[in-house]
Amino acid sequence: MTQTEALTSTENKMIPTHVAIIMDGNGRWANSRGLPRLFGHQAGSKNVRKIITACLERGIKFLTLYTFSSENWSRPSFEVKGLMTLIGDYIDREAPKLHKLGVRFLHLGRKDELPQSLQNKIRKAVDLTCNNLGITVCVALNYGGRNDIVDAVKSILNSGLKPEEVNEEKIAEHLGTNGIPEPDLVIRTSGENRLSNFLVWETAYSELFFTPTLWPDFSAEILDQALQSFAQRKRRFGGLDVSTANTTSSLET
Repeated sequence: MTQTEALTSTENKMIPTHVAIIMDGNGRWANSRGLPRLFGHQAGSKNVRKIITACLERGIKFLTLYTFSSENWSRPSFEVKGLMTLIGDYIDREAPKLHKLGVRFLHLGRKDELPQSLQNKIRKAVDLTCNNLGITVCVALNYGGRNDIVDAVKSILNSGLKPEEVNEEKIAEHLGTNGIPEPDLVIRTSGENRLSNFLVWETAYSELFFTPTLWPDFSAEILDQALQSFAQRKRRFGGLDVSTANTTSSLET
């Protein structure tokens, strides 16, 4: 879909500023085809640029992708090693292409626990794209929502703040997502109806969309279904109807 077509298809709808996606189902996609799980991860990685491009075309400003959770280290070592290699190769291959599209990369998670070579590739991609204004893609890699809150608490303690000085704003300032708007819409693929320790603090008022589609099969058309569902919801944030809060018109440039 071209940008013009994307804008036409979502005309007069409210587009979320920040969409977060739990990319689930790669392993089941492979198993259903009698293939090793890593083949599913490879298929899923090929879908990432398509969805980034689709979000860019639809005027979404922030996209967070749950790529590898802090709990995923418990998977078989050969699968984890294969994933680290796959992610590193993807960054090497795709970062220059996405840079040309105006994509800015950010990393969420405990980077220092990743292989050094992968840390270097992440840093290179972040530096390459730091001035881009098209869409910010936050890659949640070795990320856990509870870990991020723990790290924020440690940072607050180290900063010397007094207990009476700690509030929601101070905690948010010490999270890895500081400076990034909270997700308006969270999408999870594969039919699982839970958040799995993803953006625990930030999703307090996010709208949720669950689809049975496995991540390698997730398409721009299903993204549009999620956006249509979002546009029909009334967001109250615990109060009155503020359905237009934290959104941008699809007709804005």
